[in-house]
Amino acid sequence: MEKILVVGAGQMGAGIAQVSAQAGFSVGLFDAFPGAAERAMEGMKKSLAKLAEKGQIQEKPEAVIARVRVFTKMDEVASLDPDLMIEAITENVEIKLKLYADLDRVLPAKTILASNTSSIPITQIGAATKRPDKVVGMHFMNPVPIMKLVEVIPGLATDPGVLATVLKTAERMGKTTIVAKDRPAFVVNRILMPLINEAFFALGEGLASAEDIDTGVRLGLNHPMGPLTLADFVGLDTCLAILEVLHKQLGEDKYRPAPVLRQYVQAGWYGKKAGRGVYVWEAGGQKK
Repeated sequence: MEKILVVGAGQMGAGIAQVSAQAGFSVGLFDAFPGAAERAMEGMKKSLAKLAEKGQIQEKPEAVIARVRVFTKMDEVASLDPDLMIEAITENVEIKLKLYADLDRVLPAKTILASNTSSIPITQIGAATKRPDKVVGMHFMNPVPIMKLVEVIPGLATDPGVLATVLKTAERMGKTTIVAKDRPAFVVNRILMPLINEAFFALGEGLASAEDIDTGVRLGLNHPMGPLTLADFVGLDTCLAILEVLHKQLGEDKYRPAPVLRQYVQAGWYGKKAGRGVYVWEAGGQKK
């Protein structure tokens, strides 16, 4: 395992590319959206510079960045000859399935296809390819360079050897791994999203202000971050998508998305990445 292709240059994809390069892998970063991969590279440079200032990386940032190669066209990614592809695009099942069919066509037969999905069934993703035995879930936590966990999910057809290889790869990136069954939202989001959703119900009912809800959970439950702030970091659109998957696939009312969460998403208030969610965010990532 020497070459990793990351598909999707958003916040998660950029983070995955960064930790892969830090671990010594040759990395390809692909995003067809104009300027997305270039912006991700700039973000990586800033992130690595901060880590270097704190003495948290041994290499110079430019040495890490030199291991990352940018791609903007699907038909070019095969030139990397990747051993592993990690997808980190929008949490939309139709878009993901089309992407996997395309990647299955252009990537070498040896390439393992891993999804950073936080809720979509790995078995369903694998069925969109001709290599379901090489499809696996590899769910990183946000922000990727800081959070230590990777949730690994084998699909129904995933080869045990593929699972073992992905676990070793995540550990080489300095991550701690857990293995979850291919069930809706897996482990972390299956537990987290009802908490976030209930916080939105409380907000919508006027039970307390957003700040007081977050402070209550942060100090009363000893959480490092309040659920509404965390939702802004995750992305309210992503939270809504995960809850909709849980509600649809498990059919339980406790997963029904809070109306105010849906309203925020309809308004385009996606959280930190949009500059507005529950809170208003400055360009530097601080609350206003």
